[in-house]
Amino acid sequence: MTHRQILQAMSGLMAGMFVAVLAGTVVSNALPTIITDLGASQSSYTWVVTSELLAMTATVPLWGKLSDLFNKKLLLQLSLGMFVVGSLLAGFSHGVGLLIFSRVVQGIGAGGLTALAQVVMASIIPPRQLGRYAGIFGAVFAVGTVAGPLVGGVLVDTSWLGWRWCFFIGVPFSLFAIALLQRTLRLPTSRREVRIDWLGAFLIVAGVCALLIWVSLAGNEFDWASWQTAALAGGGVLLLAAAVLVEARTPEPVIPLGIFRNRTVTLTTVASLLVGVAMFGGTVFLSQYFQVSLGKSPTVAGLMSLPMILGLLVSSTVAGQVISRTGKWKRYLVAGAVVMTAGLGLLSTIGVDTHFGLLSLYMAVLGVGVGMLMQNLVLAAQNDVPAAELGAATSVLSFFRSMGGTIGTSVLGAILANRVASEMTKGLGEAGVTAPAGEGSGEGGVPDMSTLPAPMRSVVEHAYGVATADLFLIATPFALLALVAVVFLKEKPLKTTSGMERLAEESGASDTASEQGLGKSGTSSAGKDPATPVG
Repeated sequence: MTHRQILQAMSGLMAGMFVAVLAGTVVSNALPTIITDLGASQSSYTWVVTSELLAMTATVPLWGKLSDLFNKKLLLQLSLGMFVVGSLLAGFSHGVGLLIFSRVVQGIGAGGLTALAQVVMASIIPPRQLGRYAGIFGAVFAVGTVAGPLVGGVLVDTSWLGWRWCFFIGVPFSLFAIALLQRTLRLPTSRREVRIDWLGAFLIVAGVCALLIWVSLAGNEFDWASWQTAALAGGGVLLLAAAVLVEARTPEPVIPLGIFRNRTVTLTTVASLLVGVAMFGGTVFLSQYFQVSLGKSPTVAGLMSLPMILGLLVSSTVAGQVISRTGKWKRYLVAGAVVMTAGLGLLSTIGVDTHFGLLSLYMAVLGVGVGMLMQNLVLAAQNDVPAAELGAATSVLSFFRSMGGTIGTSVLGAILANRVASEMTKGLGEAGVTAPAGEGSGEGGVPDMSTLPAPMRSVVEHAYGVATADLFLIATPFALLALVAVVFLKEKPLKTTSGMERLAEESGASDTASEQGLGKSGTSSAGKDPATPVG
């Protein structure tokens, strides 16, 4: 494919990715209004957020496997269609139960977009050229991340629109992406006669959901050491153990266990999990720090994350271009892991009085490291697996990165609540101020700073500043472990053929080997001895 053809084919992918990113960020500023309007509880607030993430994370491996078996364009359009259905259900919801269900449907669609976009890119673009186009996706990601909270705030504050349009706004983008994919993306249709391993898929999804529900609720809804922990964690481990047994015996597993014999896949998977824990687990609480500790509005807090997004965008674009030109990729993975570790370490020094210029520098350093590391981990794995397993390998990396982010967010969120509670108790005691009921317990939610008296407000600001810095300090060793995993990767030359071309070559080699084996067995296709003249 020419450069122009690739850009045309990517236009639909970019529209789909923009929908997924926008939907994930546009709701953040609207959730308090949504929960109040539906008369729901704080527990429901958590589930509206968690349900989409659970569905997306758990279904990524299944989408990846389906992409190895069926037409990738059709699967992309199906995932966008599910996203449309989920968005419409969410927008018309008049109860929190339907809203949570609709978020699950949205999450399944988002899981397809997450896995399939990278698989399709690998199918049409050779690894050697993939870096050139990664920056375009970085730009789409950055625009969606920044625009989401701002658009959500405007929709909620506009009386004749309201929070329901936070869900409806994604529908026209999704329909446009479906039409654009139909017109621009040309992929060969797979006609493999296979049986999908539905039992393995069910066990994987059930096991992952059990573990993610456990880490999402432990420390908030129940104690870490409780019967609920034993049931969810133990049940999740048993389900995943059963999934491993099923996957090892089926001819078409959802996650081919054999890919983990590949050193590159194993190390990039470990690194992706650790990056998810460190990056998502640390940065997800930055917005709260901006609003509570620094006293900024939600809109300003969204804009304050720009240095990190810009650092990510610039580094991913520049590193991608250089990798495509030189064919060398390991040095950028190592440099990215080093810079990410440094960025997290610097952010562990922030406090309530940190100047925004210094904070911007720290966030930019983190963004630069993540930009060099995250996308290129996928590139390294895609370059080193057979074309027939591109989908499985790509989805495995996306799956473990999402799972790491979910675990990191949940565990660090519990640590944040406890740290804030202890710092507030200590600060209020030193100031001789009596805390209102529920404050300082870690269970009262995020305090409304505008209603607090000045002495108590300063204590709360200090507590959130200290607690947020501690989260980055805890996240730093995970980034250091990711660096160790990356160092042990073996650099291999980037292939110059696309996934479709490699698949054709592999199929041709397989057919040739079969024909040679057939010849050696002394049987021709006509059922005659090859030495016997025919006709």
